[in-house]
Amino acid sequence: MPLGETKKALQEVNQALVEKDRELIQAYIDRHELKGMAENGSGLYYLVWGQGNGTPIKNGDVVTLEYTLSLLDGTICYTSKSQKPKEFVVGYGGVESGLEMAVLLMQLGQSGKFILPPHLAHGLLGDLNKIPPRSIIVYDVRVINVVVKN
Repeated sequence: MPLGETKKALQEVNQALVEKDRELIQAYIDRHELKGMAENGSGLYYLVWGQGNGTPIKNGDVVTLEYTLSLLDGTICYTSKSQKPKEFVVGYGGVESGLEMAVLLMQLGQSGKFILPPHLAHGLLGDLNKIPPRSIIVYDVRVINVVVKN
């Protein structure tokens, strides 16, 4: 198969997978009656609530989150209770790109629910532990600390 045809076939398969992921996410939102959940254009679905303290989080800030990470079927993979709170520098990697996008929508003290499709989560391979390949993941988070960096 010529390279151009291969590329086109891969694009079509990818588009079909993205559409299937959207359907699964929408079914989850409907099933859990998550009114107010929005999508940011990259595929991240988000719902943020609570009174925030301070300015919005930005790249370079160090954030600490209490969290539960689960699959769409409700299987809990990781929590800050079983591990420890998640701390990272926003914009420097080390966590899922979708989680970095998510915290940029938040402030200290706020909580949120975020649904990350595979391309914003652990991709084709999963995490090679508790998250299977091509998984859509759900983060329930609360921002418990922010160290603002200039």
